Amino acid sequence: MLKLPILSWRDVVKALIKAGFKTVRQKGSHMILVKNSYIVPIPKHNEIKKGLLLEIIAEAGLTKEEFLEILKKI
Repeated sequence: MLKLPILSWRDVVKALIKAGFKTVRQKGSHMILVKNSYIVPIPKHNEIKKGLLLEIIAEAGLTKEEFLEILKKI
């Protein structure tokens, strides 16, 4: 099983946009991305640690493996 890296919020946003998400708003310290019925808030932290990254992946309706495959493409 592959380990999740610690990513910046920009890398997480790039990966989710690659997965088909669109930015709907950006206010304060969070960016909101939407795809169909999935609404995913991304905090603008320098580092998004593994626990929070797993929550973001789950909210996006992706598996860990799908997310890692998308990350390889960016």
